Amino acid sequence: MLRTFLRAKLHRAAVTSADPDYEGSISIDRALCREAGLLEFEQVDIYDINNGARFTTYVIYGVPGQIQINGAAARLVNVGDRVIICAYIALEVGEIAGHTARIVQVGASNQVVSVHTNAVHQP
Repeated sequence: MLRTFLRAKLHRAAVTSADPDYEGSISIDRALCREAGLLEFEQVDIYDINNGARFTTYVIYGVPGQIQINGAAARLVNVGDRVIICAYIALEVGEIAGHTARIVQVGASNQVVSVHTNAVHQP
């Protein structure tokens, strides 16, 4: 049996642009992807802190500081909105105890503020 867990999160990144005419995806600063361990074309969920919108898309590498929402999802955000970008992993029961999620806190100009990992704890 597989169970799904958070693998990586970019927390409070600021949307720098939105392009409804671009092929659907999210363009994310390469350095932020590196910190979080996000790969190009990897599926991510986006949660808009400002308006509550939630959607799924995939990563493409962007330029420094960039968080650009592309395609139809561009209509769900506004420039300046803060978003949470999450990637998940399906684990076998035996893999859960050793799993950690990588959390990247993002600040002004989409720069890394802190990076830490959280382990799965039993209830």
